[in-house]
Amino acid sequence: MRKIVITSDSTCDLEKEILEQYDIKVVPLYINVDGVEYKDGIDITTPEMYKLVDEKKSIPKTAATSVGDFINFFTPYYEEGYDIIYTGISSTMSVTYNNALTAASMIDEEGDRIFVIDSGNLSTGIGLLLLKACKAKEEGKSAKEIKELMESLVPKVRSQFVVETLDYLHKGGRCSGVVKFIGNILKLRIQIEVFEKSMRVAKKTIGAMKKALSQMVHDYLDKFNKMDDEFVFVTHSEAYDSKDFILNLLAPVKEKIKNLFITRAGCVISSHCGQGCIGILYIEK
Repeated sequence: MRKIVITSDSTCDLEKEILEQYDIKVVPLYINVDGVEYKDGIDITTPEMYKLVDEKKSIPKTAATSVGDFINFFTPYYEEGYDIIYTGISSTMSVTYNNALTAASMIDEEGDRIFVIDSGNLSTGIGLLLLKACKAKEEGKSAKEIKELMESLVPKVRSQFVVETLDYLHKGGRCSGVVKFIGNILKLRIQIEVFEKSMRVAKKTIGAMKKALSQMVHDYLDKFNKMDDEFVFVTHSEAYDSKDFILNLLAPVKEKIKNLFITRAGCVISSHCGQGCIGILYIEK
C-alpha cells in the first residue's frame, strides 16, 4: 500500500503543534488588507490582521487558493509516491474546493491517488475530519477507505459559534446597516451554525456575551451522550475571556472528552466573523 499524506488549507484553524503532531500539511488562502495581499498564517497572523484593520480602517478581503497553488502543493507528494487526502473549506463558501478538484484532475489523470473531500464546513469543523483521517491512517486504512470514512462523517460534524460584534458581518455584506445599528444598541449576539454546507443564523440572544455562550455550551451539554468524545474543539478569534468562560462551563465533562483542543481562528475565518467570535465544534455519534 502506498504512503498517505493528509492535507488541508489554512481555514482548518489547527494550531502548529497539532499540525506537527498529526503530520498534516496545509496550503494557505489569501488575505487582502488595504490593497496588500498576504498568505494566511504565513505572512500574517490574526492579531497582526486586526492591528492592520484598525490602522487602515479597511475590512479584510479573502481570496481562494488557486489551481496553480494546488498543483505546486500536491505535485511533490504525488511524485514522491504518496496518495493524497485533501479536505478544506466548504464548496459553498469558497472556490478553493473546486480549484483543488481541478488541480487533482490535472495531476492524477487516473483519479486514484488524489482524493478531494468536500468538508461542507469551516474552521475546526474541517479539523475534526482531518484528525479522524489521521487516526484512520494510523490504523492502516487505505486512502480510498479514509476518503469514504471522511465523507460518512461530514453530515455529523456540528459547528456553531457566537459572534461578539456585527461590524465584520456588516462590512462583509452579511448583515445590513440597520441590523448592525439595532444589534449594537440591543447588544445582539448571533449564534451561527453550519447547515447543509453553508452558514445560517441559529439563535439570537440579547444581552451579555456570556448569556449567548452559556446557551451554546448548554445545548452541547444537553446532547453530550450523543456526541463523539474523541475530539472536541473550542476555537476563538482573540476571545480569551470567552474561552476561559466556556472551559469553566465544560468542567463537568472535561474528563470524558479524550482530546479537548483550544485553537485560535486564522485570518480567513476571523475576517468574516470578527474579533471575539468563539465556537464549539464536535461530531455526533
